[in-house]
Amino acid sequence: MKKLRNIDPATTVIPFGIVLILCILFVIDPEGSGSVLGAIRGFLGDEMGLYYLVIGLSVFFVSLYIAFSKYGKIRLGKPGEKPLYSNFTWGAMMFTSGLAADILFYSLCEWILYANESYISELGSVQDWASTIPLFHWGPIPWSFYATLAACFGFMLHVRGCKKQKYSEAVRPILGKYTDGIAGKLIDVLAVFALLAGTATTFSLATPLLGETVSRLLGIEGGTWLTIAILVVTCLVYTVSVLKGMKGVKFLAEICMYVFFALLIYVFLFGGEARYILETGFSALGNLAQNFIYLSTRTDALRTSHFPQNWTIFYWSYWMVWCVAAPFFMGSISRGRTVKQVVLGAYIFGLSSTFISFIVLGNYSLGLEVHGRLDIMGLYAATGDLYNVIITIINTLPLPQLVFIILAVSMIAFYATSFDSITLVASAYSYKEIADDEEASAGMKLFWSILLIMLPIALIFSESGMNNLQTVSIIAAFPIAIVIILITASFFKEAKRYTDSRGK
Repeated sequence: MKKLRNIDPATTVIPFGIVLILCILFVIDPEGSGSVLGAIRGFLGDEMGLYYLVIGLSVFFVSLYIAFSKYGKIRLGKPGEKPLYSNFTWGAMMFTSGLAADILFYSLCEWILYANESYISELGSVQDWASTIPLFHWGPIPWSFYATLAACFGFMLHVRGCKKQKYSEAVRPILGKYTDGIAGKLIDVLAVFALLAGTATTFSLATPLLGETVSRLLGIEGGTWLTIAILVVTCLVYTVSVLKGMKGVKFLAEICMYVFFALLIYVFLFGGEARYILETGFSALGNLAQNFIYLSTRTDALRTSHFPQNWTIFYWSYWMVWCVAAPFFMGSISRGRTVKQVVLGAYIFGLSSTFISFIVLGNYSLGLEVHGRLDIMGLYAATGDLYNVIITIINTLPLPQLVFIILAVSMIAFYATSFDSITLVASAYSYKEIADDEEASAGMKLFWSILLIMLPIALIFSESGMNNLQTVSIIAAFPIAIVIILITASFFKEAKRYTDSRGK
């Protein structure tokens, strides 16, 4: 009863109402709701695109400053306190708490989506740039959002000792008494909406691939209802895991990493493209390093290709909406580590795992195309079915059924670990006060486990799936970007006071 009285209606009832309304609109009138979303996206993505690009590059530089300034020496916890988890376990949870399932999905296919774009032709050859742009879209800038905010939230939880695990609490040093008023409530509601938008995008984009994989394995017909069934099964997996608390999350994260790297090693060793994968990957890393600032600031002011508006801005928005849950979780599991370790840990474990995935899986499929082993672009142009193209790519590997099994297990495990962290954060978010070492009730975890699955299921019925999903993220990220700035400014204000008080 004590926890029931402690529930915050603003971060439970309002988000539930928003999700319910959106679900009804997407199911009853998918075309009309898609048109409205498209109009909003047209304004934010096209007219306000510079806003997203500036924030992305700025946060990246801020993350490096935090790590290597005097603030990087701050220990998250008591002086001399030891980390809660080993480096491997901590790194596994850092990587799998975010977009690991999407990283696996896009590693297989991202270059296909824009290999024929005029933007690639402007830059140079498909060989040079189709392998580089994915590393840019999933590279230092996206991971800087996590790295920066993980440090900020870790400081809030373990140094400031806040008992309110909310987005608004992270900006208290700036907002002061207004944190407990309308401004704070608005930030919290926006944060939960962004969390739900990110969840919906993640589930709805990659789950159809899992559906196709299961369809091939079991010999049953695929489609919408199989995808929904998989969503429900995945929901059951992460619900069982999250109800077991951090022990379940830790165990699942470790299993994820073993299965994930088993898949990468298999493709690398037995796909017949090992030399090409290594050489193209090495060149792509060099290409990214040489052109990082150019790619980060390219706005396409004359709109000759709309590439930054269609892709880069979407990816920055996508990672921003995930900044509500993943960095909060990263900060919470980082007790006993320094701010510098948190920032660099996000890059070392998260960025390196991401790059390895894209280099191995992406360059394997690109190698099939350039070496004439499979006409991937022709197949995609003829069918427009990205999921079927990925299945065809997997069929080129030895023992494809084994690969399908590993892929299915990997994706379900990645989804489960990602949504374990989201559920834990969102559940704690729903209380007016909760200590950083305290977990939400089983009932609250169950409530969020079900709520997180509702919008993705509704979005599957939408005919403009990809565009609507991108639009939801872009809309939700617009106000969240402002909050990210406030959180970072609040961290610097409190960190300065903390270090000054200790004469550091």
